[in-house]
Amino acid sequence: MVGKVPVGGDAPITVQTMTNTLTSDAVATIDQIRRCEEAGADIIRVSCPDVESTAAFKQIARAARVPLVADIHFHYKRALEAADAGAACLRINPGNIGSSERVAEVVRAAKANGCAIRIGVNAGSLEKDLLEKYGEPCPEALVESALDHIKLLQDHDFHEYKVAVKASDVFLAVAAYMGLAEAVDCPLHLGITEAGGLIGGTVKSAIGIGNLLWAGIGDTIRVSLSAPPEEEVRVGFEILKSLGLRTRGVRVVSCPSCARQGFDVVKTVSALEDRLSHIKTPLSLSVLGCVVNGPGEARETDIGITGGGQGKHMVYLSGVTDHHVSSEAMLDHIVELVEAKAAEIEAANAETVAAE
Repeated sequence: MVGKVPVGGDAPITVQTMTNTLTSDAVATIDQIRRCEEAGADIIRVSCPDVESTAAFKQIARAARVPLVADIHFHYKRALEAADAGAACLRINPGNIGSSERVAEVVRAAKANGCAIRIGVNAGSLEKDLLEKYGEPCPEALVESALDHIKLLQDHDFHEYKVAVKASDVFLAVAAYMGLAEAVDCPLHLGITEAGGLIGGTVKSAIGIGNLLWAGIGDTIRVSLSAPPEEEVRVGFEILKSLGLRTRGVRVVSCPSCARQGFDVVKTVSALEDRLSHIKTPLSLSVLGCVVNGPGEARETDIGITGGGQGKHMVYLSGVTDHHVSSEAMLDHIVELVEAKAAEIEAANAETVAAE
């Protein structure tokens, strides 16, 4: 358990992100956390590099609606302070947290405060002895580091932990996670670390995290992007949605557009993604520019729009042709239809819950 959020077992795969504000600036950090919560983040990590950060952490933890993970590097005392300040989980990096005695102190603080621990092994900061043993970061070195620290936690009778073996190289990370999954039976935190910018990092993360999830490996994910953290959340959910593992918000099926299009598909889809980002109810929307694949895709979605001639386009509701809409009115009309459908689904869900 990370706070009230279950991780592992049959629990839904959770989506995490990490703030990039100065943690010592509690107001800015809380504002960013709020945006990430609105995007759907289940768990949010906050770096605690100094005393000023852990001092502000208490205020931040009180304001957050989701559990917070305190990210600790080098100074183990920051972990002790964060545990006392309300962290639901402590992330420690075995390669830079210090001696086993210091890790033992962190364990005692976690126990005393009901915190979970994430063992965060990273190819960029492996222990010196493992680098000397293996010559370079490799899957075996990452797994050995993780196993050593799992044993250390278990030796202190601590079992509320999850593990990550991250690397910026997709092949290295995937191989390490596969090796770790063979060796242990505990929740695994997936990620391709330092993946890059929004486009490149999304591709790398989708390939690496997606491969592991498809293989049945992984319990919580963080997409690491050089982008606003709420974008990490959105990409994380898109990965899960594409694999049928989580549903949240509007799933858009759209074509890349071509000379056959009856309206500007690219511009329309971009505007719809922006205007429908507030929808949390799972539903599907197809936006296709012509009648080649449009009707077929529309039959499989809750709402569909297929480009027609002379500025008139066909609207499908629940897979059935329903009415036409003009190009000028189309964008507002689709938004209204989606919002109405979401409200209808929510009302039906509420009735089901009340009946039970």
